[in-house]
Amino acid sequence: NGQAILLKQVAEVKLAPAIKRGDAGYNAKPAVILSVQKQPAADSVALTREVERAMADLSKSLPQGVEAPQFLFRQADFIEHSVTNVEEALRDGAILVAVILFLFLLNVRTTLISLTAIPLSLLVTALVFRYFGLSINTMTLGGLAIAIGELVDDAVVGVENVLRRLKLNRDLAEPRPVAEVIARATLEVRSAIVYATFIIVLVFVPLFVLPGIEGRLFTPLGVAYIVSILASMIVSVTVTPVLAYYLLPGMKQLHAGDSPLVTRLKRWDASLLHWSFGHGRQLLAGAAAVVALTAASIPLFPRSFLPPFNEGTLTVNVLLNPGTSLAESNRIGTLAEQIVAGVPEVTKVGRRTGRAELDEHAEGVHYTEMDVDLKASERSREAIIGDIRARLVVLPAVSNVGQPISHRLDHLLSGVRAQIALKVYGDDLDTLRGLAADLRGRLAKIPGVTDLQIEKQVLIPQIKIRVDYEQAARYGVAPGALLTSLEQMIEGERITQIVEGNRRFDLLVRLPESGRGLRELENLLIETPGGHVPLSRLAAIEDGDGPNQVSRENARRRIVISANTDGRDMSKVIADIRAELAARPLPEGYFTALEGQFQAQEQAARLIALLALVSLTMIFLVLYSRYRSMALTAIIMGNIPLALVGSVVALWISGQPLSVAALVGFITLTGIATRNGILKISHYINLCAFEGEQFGDHMIVRGSLERLTPVLMTALVAAFALVPLLLSADAPGKEVLHPVAVVIFGGLVS
Repeated sequence: NGQAILLKQVAEVKLAPAIKRGDAGYNAKPAVILSVQKQPAADSVALTREVERAMADLSKSLPQGVEAPQFLFRQADFIEHSVTNVEEALRDGAILVAVILFLFLLNVRTTLISLTAIPLSLLVTALVFRYFGLSINTMTLGGLAIAIGELVDDAVVGVENVLRRLKLNRDLAEPRPVAEVIARATLEVRSAIVYATFIIVLVFVPLFVLPGIEGRLFTPLGVAYIVSILASMIVSVTVTPVLAYYLLPGMKQLHAGDSPLVTRLKRWDASLLHWSFGHGRQLLAGAAAVVALTAASIPLFPRSFLPPFNEGTLTVNVLLNPGTSLAESNRIGTLAEQIVAGVPEVTKVGRRTGRAELDEHAEGVHYTEMDVDLKASERSREAIIGDIRARLVVLPAVSNVGQPISHRLDHLLSGVRAQIALKVYGDDLDTLRGLAADLRGRLAKIPGVTDLQIEKQVLIPQIKIRVDYEQAARYGVAPGALLTSLEQMIEGERITQIVEGNRRFDLLVRLPESGRGLRELENLLIETPGGHVPLSRLAAIEDGDGPNQVSRENARRRIVISANTDGRDMSKVIADIRAELAARPLPEGYFTALEGQFQAQEQAARLIALLALVSLTMIFLVLYSRYRSMALTAIIMGNIPLALVGSVVALWISGQPLSVAALVGFITLTGIATRNGILKISHYINLCAFEGEQFGDHMIVRGSLERLTPVLMTALVAAFALVPLLLSADAPGKEVLHPVAVVIFGGLVS
């Protein structure tokens, strides 16, 4: 009647909290957990320091009752520990290289000339990294740590040959000029050095086509390895001869013979060679048998995708049934915090219950995720995780224990935060839930399966509103408009923002709590062209159950059963799961897909096997182009299977599974294994071509003894430089490099 109607006459207007979609705790006390994500190209360590400075500034003006912020799961700690550990391995490897060289050469000058290759090669590598904008990280440092022993190889070969030629020159009636002798001695081995280095580089190149996580991990290692090896080759044919010219001719010990160690080794080698010529067939047959036996044992290895990281932090997920209230979920989450904090190694526990809808991993309030920081302990990581699992069993919830980076890798590979994801596809949700429950019971019997859980797709209480389209048409109401209106009233709609000074408040319009029950909704008035009518005339409203969520993948409905392993060989667990699935097929129209780390390992293993064939082919082509002889090429390449014997034995002894890291070690070894063969064969050819030797036992013995020192030195320095990576295999940063080092060390020995 022309009278103004105020909003307060038809609605309640008040300040109220937004709907709480989660809660958090720190060491079992209420807290706000702030998660900071970095941009992909940012420096984690530098950014962490910036964040810490910002938090320190904010802490100066904290409101009363708020404690100073605490840092939880600081990923920079893992990065710093990893880099420091690998730097120490690099340093210790260089020291061991110096010790081995001195024991063989027993001469300070020759040792210094050889060792000069290390800092110069590392400096060149750093300059290349700087020029191309590459970062210094665990894997690039790992590439250098693996190459550190090989960086002196070319210099050692050159120095040893120069020293030998200078000694022979002094014994001549008319010695030639020193510069000429050094130049000829360098040229004599240059071809072998260049070809051996070229092969090592060629072997690594195929690794750059590795896709996915393994490619991102091992490509930086390969770049650092190749650049440093090429730098050492350039140093050996440029700087090393110049240093030899200035330091060696005036040396008092030039007339001195070999060191006592080398003299004894040569005596043993000579007698061994003479014995070998008389037992050639037996030796070759024995070597072939050992190679065959080793090859036959490879399928028996346990398998894994990557070695487990030692991150120093655990991620613990606790899941209750969907529909659990936030208050109850918070109570159980706090209990979980207290239980986990009781583990001796735990220093901090941070909990997040629920994940908001705009979060990249949105979850209901029934989901709790905890970050657990650990301190160093005599107990293994597996023992600590087992202890936490055992303690959490008392809760009325399903738990899953892993590590932050490992969980993210699992999520990246299968979309599930677990090592194994069994996905069941089909159309009917009830059937999917029934099949998942049955499969869970069957998988629970398999040894090694732990943290077994079904994706929380359950029936929860719902009020269902089903539009009667005929009635809606009769009243002139469009179904779409009706549904939109109901969504606005029941879910609520943000109309605008209220601004008061610097503060902003969302203005939300929705039905009051008192108007959201079954009876109230039935009587809710809906506007129609003919006037307002109750909702019950346009739709059927009922109280019932419905799915909390419907998950789809590749346009098919699916439910996931996830699990981890408790340390048992992953390949055997997967084989048992596949056998269980094959034993009882699913109904028609339903099928499963088994995904996880093992899948990535199988794909990577197939690809690396193909790359290994490419590498072997390239080695063959390079060697054949050098020697133009199938026999000489076969002799040099015969060292590759003999080297793999030691690698396989080393893996068995160390208890390492056959992982992508170990396979990368095998490929690296194929290049290294050809070096000594090239040095020997090239020297045999030089003896026959330039020094009047006739092919025969005498020439082979002479050539072998003259090359014994560089061959043993290069093999031993390369092997002993890896010792720091062999020790403390679980140290952060060394976990991924340890299998590579084990494979190369074992191969160099055999």
